[in-house]
Amino acid sequence: MRSVQFESPCFCAARDRQQSKICNHATGMKIPYQLFIALRYLKSKKRHRGISFNTAVSIGGVAVGVMALLVVLSVMTGFHEDLQGKILGANAHAVVLNHKGVMENYRSVMETMKSDPRITAAAPFAMGQVMLSSGKRAHGVYMRGIEPQLELQTTEILRKLKVGSVDNLQPKDGKPWIIVGYELAGMLGIIPGDTVNVVSPVGEIGPLGMLPKVKQFIVVDVFQMGMFEYDTNLVLADLKSAQDFFGYGIGVTGIELRLQDPYKANLVHAVVMEKLGFPFYARDWMQMNRNLFSALKLEKLAMFIILVLIILVASFNIVSTLMMNVVEKEREIAILKSMGSTNREIMHIFMIQGLLIGLVGTAIGLTLGSSLCYILNEYKVIDLPADIYYLSKLPVKVNLFDFAVVSVSAVAISFLSTIYPSYQAAKVNPVEPLRYE
Repeated sequence: MRSVQFESPCFCAARDRQQSKICNHATGMKIPYQLFIALRYLKSKKRHRGISFNTAVSIGGVAVGVMALLVVLSVMTGFHEDLQGKILGANAHAVVLNHKGVMENYRSVMETMKSDPRITAAAPFAMGQVMLSSGKRAHGVYMRGIEPQLELQTTEILRKLKVGSVDNLQPKDGKPWIIVGYELAGMLGIIPGDTVNVVSPVGEIGPLGMLPKVKQFIVVDVFQMGMFEYDTNLVLADLKSAQDFFGYGIGVTGIELRLQDPYKANLVHAVVMEKLGFPFYARDWMQMNRNLFSALKLEKLAMFIILVLIILVASFNIVSTLMMNVVEKEREIAILKSMGSTNREIMHIFMIQGLLIGLVGTAIGLTLGSSLCYILNEYKVIDLPADIYYLSKLPVKVNLFDFAVVSVSAVAISFLSTIYPSYQAAKVNPVEPLRYE
């Protein structure tokens, strides 16, 4: 026996007025009756017990998934930005190099590059690998010869001095000055005022073969970038002393450039080819650290996909909760249909119910995730081994875009999980549940 519903315009209007009166009387406000019924279905059968256990489990599953996803993405974003900031602090946005090696006419090259409005500063540098020794301790490092006043305009490293300032960078006792990293100073057991030996494997040829070049420098200060890689493997010296030690004469390794927008550093390649041409070429900070940042980007995407699975698992709880509601509420669904509710309106009731679970779970997850990110960022709960992760503390960066993507994803998954149970509810035949009433 099939049920046939005949709905005249007058009957529909009367039915809508009756349903509106019921909802207004129950809630004291004008809301769609589908929303009113969906809210009632979220509650427990027994009075004064709040929401049902299944509903609480579904909300909790969504909340935990959203919280975990937000915390992981915030940590990944913080790690990426903190690492990027330290790399840009210790290095220039781009460097101009020469295929022939030593660049002798570097002053004219600096003026040529500074004529471009996108380049704000330029500084020469002489770079080479050396061995730094003090007593019986030694460590291989990169020595960068710089002009302090110009270096201040291109990098942040001289703003990270622990003891003095740039004005204190003067030779003492006839020895050229050198600045070492904080971690390196601890490894070699040196402090400002100590003398260290700088040894170069490339020296003069003597009767017994190649003789290493050794020169004494006096430590005038210590810098701390907060990145183990630089604090351990980089030292700074006066440009003239570095040129003499490496045998560059009046030449340098290259020119450091600072740009108005570091994210447009790739444009320097075209500027160098246009204004300087071969044998000059440029390398920007994104190109020199491409492997590292590509790995971080891929890892963040992978973590997002993996943790979305937590929300997908939580969506199964929503499906099971709605299916149980459909089975339990068959009689109520039949009564609603007999009063004139359409299949679409029945679907809306259960879709609203599942959507409310997703919205509440997402809101709770956002609150918990934001709170946990704040705690991790403010109280430094987790310390990292700096020699492995480059950083000494767990960085957390709250990104509004990440929060928006996570929220939309969680709500969308919750909504999609309501379609099948809602369709099953709409298929309920009102005759069968009411046959023996």
